[in-house]
Amino acid sequence: MGIGGVFFSGIALLGLYTLLATVEWLYVGLKVAGGLYLIYLASKIWRGAAKPLAFDATQAATTNVRKSFWIGLSTQLSNPKTAVYYGSIFAALLPQHPPLWCYFALPPAIFGIEAGWYTVVALCFSSKRPREIYLQWKAWIDRVAASAVAALGLRLILTAHKVGI
Repeated sequence: MGIGGVFFSGIALLGLYTLLATVEWLYVGLKVAGGLYLIYLASKIWRGAAKPLAFDATQAATTNVRKSFWIGLSTQLSNPKTAVYYGSIFAALLPQHPPLWCYFALPPAIFGIEAGWYTVVALCFSSKRPREIYLQWKAWIDRVAASAVAALGLRLILTAHKVGI
């Protein structure tokens, strides 16, 4: 998942700079579209917050590391929403012309965040007690996450007119 995140974030970072450096109105449009997309995702998270999750305790975890790697990578690379998500996040948080250090610092940071997050999720949900705690607080956790994503989306839309942010 981390390598897939680096791939999509790299494409978003390189493509955004090249494209947005030449087409300023597209930068504004991307911010609005990205903001609307994030609000859409937030609404889906919010609506699903109260829905229970089912876990099959008898299902054995796969121990084949190579197979797990390819399943994670193909899952990440086959999801076009990942590219849109990174494009939206970068449009919200990066200036129109990011400094050079961003191109070197962001890919390893994205890898660390993606790989770290999915490692924590896998470890937590493979253990009974953390899984039970999450399920107990799922609605609140999901609604806090939805609120954060929606706030980022609103920020994108409200600052869209400020080119060069």
